[in-house]
Amino acid sequence: MKRAHIRFIHHKKWSTPIVVFTIFVVILILTLILTNPTSPFKPKSSTPHSKSVLYDEILPELPRLAYLISGTKNDGVKMKRLLQAVYHPRNYYLLHLDLESLDSERLELAKYVKSEFVFRDFGNVKVVGRSDLVTYKGPTMLASMLHSIAILLKLPKSWDWFINLSASDYPLMTQDDILHIFSYLPRDLNFLEHSSNIGYKEFSRVRPIIIDPGLYHLKKSGVFWAKEKRSVPASFKVFMGSEWVMLSRPFLEFCIWGWDNLPRTLLMYYTNFLYSLEGYFHTIVCNHKDYQNTTVNHDLHYIKWDNPPKQYPINLTLKHFEDMIQSGVPFARTFATDDPVLDKIDKEILRRSHGVFSPGAWCVGTSSLGKDPCIVYGSIDVVKPSTGSRSLEKLVLKLLDTENFRSRQCK
Repeated sequence: MKRAHIRFIHHKKWSTPIVVFTIFVVILILTLILTNPTSPFKPKSSTPHSKSVLYDEILPELPRLAYLISGTKNDGVKMKRLLQAVYHPRNYYLLHLDLESLDSERLELAKYVKSEFVFRDFGNVKVVGRSDLVTYKGPTMLASMLHSIAILLKLPKSWDWFINLSASDYPLMTQDDILHIFSYLPRDLNFLEHSSNIGYKEFSRVRPIIIDPGLYHLKKSGVFWAKEKRSVPASFKVFMGSEWVMLSRPFLEFCIWGWDNLPRTLLMYYTNFLYSLEGYFHTIVCNHKDYQNTTVNHDLHYIKWDNPPKQYPINLTLKHFEDMIQSGVPFARTFATDDPVLDKIDKEILRRSHGVFSPGAWCVGTSSLGKDPCIVYGSIDVVKPSTGSRSLEKLVLKLLDTENFRSRQCK
């Protein structure tokens, strides 16, 4: 039996049009399937509204701030009020009452932190149990801050910036405003007022050699001076500025862990330096190639001085209110205990009632009849910036403007 042969007739001139037509038909069918809203082959959105997905992709991630709030004897009440004014569940807060404060005052602050259910739920407020002895003019202030930074670096959730405040500071805008604006900034920026043009401070700060008894005594006393003077350093350039800073986590990891020897070398140098906190971080950041281009020359504080300046700034009052708000900075100092201007800031800026937190988008309770809206809380990843954020935005844009930013770095 002969095997059947099937002959395929191939016409070369028709092959190309047939292939093109077939591809076109396949593409058309797939397009109809995927654009059909009821099609089982269409990918499902992870959220019910595609608009919200796009919105989430546009908004940058909110930063996490690490605050150090420090005080001394009789500052416990002021620290509590400041904590309530700057609190947000995203952030970390470390409270330090120095060794001069009474044990009872320190215990009272710790009891308050333990009793506040919001602090317990979020676990983001800590009190330094073993306090440091701090001499205002001496390097013990620097040692205490480095101690606090090391504690904050050990906390489980990573944070982006470190901010130091004293009990005499107060915020001029809500945390929602601050978190919103700084969410758009590179996380490696370091905000600190600094300059190498130290003028008269060469003879009052750089050349004198001081000893801080707080390094080896248990009671606070003043610093004393050695008879000899030292020369201006030749292996690094001295920078000085404000002790109030907002420093990035990468830079502080470098300062604490020090894979380069510069932080340790400068720590030894500033051990005998008057007001060492006004120069240590400034000199490190400007003498290392990895960080000198990350500086923003501003301390983010509103501070008023006498003319000529005295040792301490002027206490701010109601007459300074409008000027403070127009400045666009997030913090101001110094304030006397319970000064009326603090009540005005609470009422008009922070929308905060006495003894409760400054409300933010995380507070979803009712504020009627004087109730604390933060008793009931929602998402901590949502903020609702107020009109006050625009002044901070304006300030930041000015600081980062091409004409101001590079020209004022480490000069």
